[in-house]
Order: sequence, then structure tokens, then C-alpha cells
Amino acid sequence: MRNLLRETRLHPHDFVLPLFVNDWIDEPAPIAGLAGVSNYPESAVGAVVREARDHGIHAVLLFGVTDSKDPGGGDTLRDDGLMARMIRAAKVAVPGMVVISDNCFCGYTDHGHCGVLRDGDVDNDATLENLGAQAVVAARAGADLVAPSAMMDGQVSTIRHALDESGHRQVGIMSYSTKFASSFYGPFRDAVGSVFKGDRLTYQMDGANPREAADESVTDEDEGADILMVKPAMPYLDVIREIREATLLPIAAYQVSGEYAMIKSAASAGALDEKAAVLESLTSIKRAGADLIITYFAREAAKWLDSDPG
Repeated sequence: MRNLLRETRLHPHDFVLPLFVNDWIDEPAPIAGLAGVSNYPESAVGAVVREARDHGIHAVLLFGVTDSKDPGGGDTLRDDGLMARMIRAAKVAVPGMVVISDNCFCGYTDHGHCGVLRDGDVDNDATLENLGAQAVVAARAGADLVAPSAMMDGQVSTIRHALDESGHRQVGIMSYSTKFASSFYGPFRDAVGSVFKGDRLTYQMDGANPREAADESVTDEDEGADILMVKPAMPYLDVIREIREATLLPIAAYQVSGEYAMIKSAASAGALDEKAAVLESLTSIKRAGADLIITYFAREAAKWLDSDPG
């Protein structure tokens, strides 16, 4: 009776699996601070994507980890760069997989910021030009969705125009429309080898401003976004709900590295049951209004749901 009347249900199709692809390793390398998560060599991309498919996961979000860094993130602007290579590898392995390219520069710049620096600050307009070019490279490589995460004003309209002008009208945009300047990103920055020091308060959002967050998402919808995203997820369930009430577009929520690490750490200390805590946290995100959940628990959660759908 309880299962019959359940209002909110999780399914492996709800999950997007983030993958870190490293261009200088030959074997999977565990990531400090993210127990159970690894950097993968390019040669392993196909196997990991096929495994995700076999667990019922239909989408992966790709992050590149490279030593090829420069002031403008130029590696992502080349068809033979890591971003393009890992997208092609994922699509060749599973043509039906929804391959999402994270479109930013923080992992590819030698300063660790999300765009072009001018006098120590990110130059919004110069970064827009690069984001448009980067999105076209991702589309040529086979990305189904590009996911701009740089939080530049006008990034969605710039990318939509660049994709359309280059003949990639079918490629969608999953915008990091509400990305907060959060303390929960620490393990991720280690994972991608970011050299970032300082803060991103000039372009990421103030976590105290839910109305501004909703406005940012509505703006991205007006600019042509196909999916809106809130990041992080659990500290901002109220924002997910507010955006859900403001739009009919699909909403994605990113359960970020710090959220993952907290649950893992508490479980390893015996303070809580990992499976129960993970499924409860993911249910809360979906209950708040998210249609898609980007989570490092995607494979584990998919296995648990497959073995016990109730």
C-alpha cells in the first residue's frame, strides 16, 4: 500500500553520471575527498559509459582533466583537444547515450578562473566569444547537450547563436542557470586539477538571494536554454521549488562533490546508513521539483533501485 501511494519516485533514468577524463594517466586514479570516484584515462571512457548504460543511466556529463592549460583554455577550442576527444569516445561507445559537455574554462586555464582575465577580473564579453567557439567544438564532436557553467551574462544566447550559425540547431543547452558561489565544490576542484585560488563572487551567485536565482533562470529560458540547472542541490531545495513554479522547462539539480563527500564520510564513520541516506537525499531533490539529478551516486543508486524498485 505504501509503494502504491508513493508520490515521488526515483528511477535510473533520472540520473546523470559525471565523469572525469584525464589525459595523462593510464589507469583509473581515485580522487582524494571523493571516495569511490576516480579520474579515468581516455582509454576507459567507452567501458565506463557502457557500464552506465547497463545500469539504466541514459546521460553522462563529461569533465576534462588536463595539463594543457593556458590563459584562455585553448585546449577546448580545438577539434583534437581533450574535450572533443572524450565526447567522441563516449558517443562511439554508446551512440544512444546522451552525452553532455560541461562548457567552462576553469579546468583548462592556468589561472583556474572560468574565463578570460583582464586586470585580475573575468572579462564577461571576451569569455562569451570563447564559450561560443567551445560549444561549436563540442557539437562537432557529437555532444547532444552543451552545459555552460561559466555564469557569464549572455552565455546562453551567445551559445545558441553560435550553434545555430554553425549548423548545430539540434544540439540543446542545459544551462547552469543558478550556480551559487558555494563552499561545497572543494573536492571537485581537486578532481579536475584546478589551480584556482580565491573566490568567484563576481560571477557566481549569492546563496542568500532566491529571487535573484529565479530571475537568472528565467533569463536563461528567455535566451534559449532547453534545461535549467540549480547547483548545489540540497542546500538550495527551496530555490529548485521556486524555479519549478516559474517555468515549464525541465530542471536539473547537481548534487555536488561536497554533498557526496559528506554522506560518504558520515557513512564510513558509521553515523548513518549510506544507501538509505543517498536515496532519501535524491528523493528530496526530485520532490523539490528536479527532473534530472546529476550525482556521483548515479551508479550505486541505479543498482539499488534495480534490486529493490520499491
